[in-house]
Amino acid sequence: MRIGIVSDIHGNIAGLDMALERMESVDEVWCPGDAFNQERFSNEVVSRLREIEAHYILGNHEEILLSPAGRAAQIRPGVDEDLLEWVRNRPLRVDREVDGLQIHMFHSTPWEPTGEYLYPHTRTLSRLGELTADVAIYGHTHTQLARKIDGTLVINPGSTGFGQDPSNGRRLSYAIFDTARVEVTFDEFEDPARPAAPR
Repeated sequence: MRIGIVSDIHGNIAGLDMALERMESVDEVWCPGDAFNQERFSNEVVSRLREIEAHYILGNHEEILLSPAGRAAQIRPGVDEDLLEWVRNRPLRVDREVDGLQIHMFHSTPWEPTGEYLYPHTRTLSRLGELTADVAIYGHTHTQLARKIDGTLVINPGSTGFGQDPSNGRRLSYAIFDTARVEVTFDEFEDPARPAAPR
């Protein structure tokens, strides 16, 4: 199976659509959260994720927007109530077996309290090796990562909507995970929602 992984879209429908177009034929799309910003819901992004039947979980931005602190964003004119309710029913984590691989998806950390940023150089990243999963998929840092840690393949696709990773020139990105080969590939591209910088 080929799984397309998009994360941290932050309301950028142009970035998401570009990623979906570029990844071409995948069997499923997984999204470990932050489809929109905590202060602004995105009908377009959520509608697309629902349309493609993505495995989508809540990130910190979803949690804030859906909390009492996000009430103003929830009742903003134009917010599609049906889509908002669909988001409310998304889980915080996914645990699923695919082609004999146990895959665990979370947004920032699988432990409490959540919210820690697990960058490639972060010391606590090694704790992901304690998982019983074969594969761990997460987002939150906007930084690409594919690394085997004590038997667990850890994947972060970077950001499909708000590039912040200096190692790839702050370009948008996504990952493809091939479950048969147990192989991860990344694709990076300029943000179609932002004008190209003058050269």
